[in-house]
Amino acid sequence: MFKADELIQRSVVLIKPDGVARGIIGELITRFEKAGFKIVAMKMVWVDKELVNKHYPESRTELMKAIGTKTLESYAKYGKDPNEELGTMDPIEIGKMVNKWNIEFLSSGPVVAMLLEGIHAIESIRMIVGHTIPAVSQPGTIRGDYSIDSPALANARKRPLRNLVHASGNEEEAKYEVELWFRKEEIYSYKRADEDVMFG
Repeated sequence: MFKADELIQRSVVLIKPDGVARGIIGELITRFEKAGFKIVAMKMVWVDKELVNKHYPESRTELMKAIGTKTLESYAKYGKDPNEELGTMDPIEIGKMVNKWNIEFLSSGPVVAMLLEGIHAIESIRMIVGHTIPAVSQPGTIRGDYSIDSPALANARKRPLRNLVHASGNEEEAKYEVELWFRKEEIYSYKRADEDVMFG
C-alpha cells in the first residue's frame, strides 16, 4: 500500500507576465490551493534574460524540434506558408525562433514563481493548467477559462502564445527548475490544516 508521502511531488509553476498584468494572480493561486496543493515557496521576480535562457535552453534540441513542429502544424492548419513568414521550414530553426520570443516575453515583466507540493503534483497541475494552446484548452482549466490566444495570431505577430502560466512537464524538468528558480532557504516545510482530511 502506498503512503501519501511516497506519492508527493514538487512542481514549479510560473504565473507569466500576462497573468500578472491581467490582475488574476490570486485567482490562479486559488485554483492550486483548492485542489490541495501546498505552496512551499513563492516570490514575485522580474527575471533577467540570463535566467530565462536557462529556463528555455536552446541546447535542448528535441524541445526546439517539438516547438518547431507544433508551429509548422499550426501554419498548415490555417493554410499559411511558414517559409514566407519565418524564412525557413526547418522545425529546429523555427523552434529556436519561437524560443527567443518566449525568452523575450518571460523577461518582459514581473513573474510570480511558485513551488507547489502534493500528490502526483506534476501531472495533476498540468491538468489544472490545461493545454499549452489556450484556444483548444478545456473549459475548467486555467488556460481554458482565462485565455483564447491562438498560435495563428501569435505566429502572425511573431510572439509567443500568451498562455498565462508555466508548469513543470516531468520529474526531470521539475528538479531542474526547482534548482534554477529557488534557493534552499526559500523553500519551507509545514503542514496544511486540511492534510489529514484529504490524505489521512
